[in-house]
Amino acid sequence: MKNLSIQLPETVFSALRRSPDEFVQEMRIAAAVKWYELGEISQNKAAEIAGISRSEFINVLSRYKVDFMQYTAQELAEEMANVD
Repeated sequence: MKNLSIQLPETVFSALRRSPDEFVQEMRIAAAVKWYELGEISQNKAAEIAGISRSEFINVLSRYKVDFMQYTAQELAEEMANVD
């Protein structure tokens, strides 16, 4: 695993009423949700980035008001063709 370091003003944590650890977790989730919403990553990859299970990630999507189905018509047809 790779560690990244960012500097944030101390006031950020109190403004959002989050501890630094909670803030970092929420940043991971928010980034994963946005990248998923933009179609840049899959649900599995987003869940991995967020550090949660795929089912937890799907629940988080509703909190952010993001549709869990991010398929184009062609992708959906391909998925349906592969269903046994």
